[in-house]
Amino acid sequence: MRPLIAGNWKMHGLAAQLHEIETMAASVHARPPAGDVLICLPATLISRAVQTAAGRLAIGGEDCHAEASGPFTGDISAGMLKDAGASSVIVGHSERRQHHGETDAMVAAKAAEAWRCGLSTIICVGESQVQRRDGAALSVVGDQVAGSLPGNLARSGSAAIAYEPLWAIGSGQVPTSDQITEVHRHLRACLLTLAGAAGAGVRILYGGSVTADNASEVLGLPEVGGVLIGGASLLAADFDAVLRCVPERQLVSA
Repeated sequence: MRPLIAGNWKMHGLAAQLHEIETMAASVHARPPAGDVLICLPATLISRAVQTAAGRLAIGGEDCHAEASGPFTGDISAGMLKDAGASSVIVGHSERRQHHGETDAMVAAKAAEAWRCGLSTIICVGESQVQRRDGAALSVVGDQVAGSLPGNLARSGSAAIAYEPLWAIGSGQVPTSDQITEVHRHLRACLLTLAGAAGAGVRILYGGSVTADNASEVLGLPEVGGVLIGGASLLAADFDAVLRCVPERQLVSA
């Protein structure tokens, strides 16, 4: 299984930053990394980024609505993302859950609509610092996966789970290797229980203050099938440094 290195620009990026996409695309084309590469951008940049990348770099969206269309002012449908050239979308990001009140059921509905439109999905889960302190991390992420994953995983085409401990995102804090491994193994067991054989093919990404300084260690851990990167994906030089951390042992011929 090829690892997935995904960047999430969040609410960053204007047309002036498209040169970073050009630099990333050129680097990926010139020196293909030992994994799949994706950059998820604000909707305002997607079509221009797709043109800039010119097939050398996959471009995705950061969120989508659960409905195909309707009176939802300001929202973006999965079909609109697809029409703009996106190949993937992130759903259930911790910031959406925390600041926009998104529930597991809402996330599952978004993922189902994204699959219907032919988009790959990254479904995010993660515990708060209080939940980890109280020993509830495994039960929290297990419940989130069960509630956020649509029932037709075997027909999804491509899906990934991203484990993002809320207390690590943007904080510079990273869980220990043992903590990451424990959660990722638990998530794999949950996926196998929920989806049988299809659950074995789902990549489980780690997200939370990933940089070139820790990416090699994180990517080498059991059941870590890639990383979801925030701040380190905004600049081509920082993102390229992470790409070069993908262990060669994970290289699979395309």
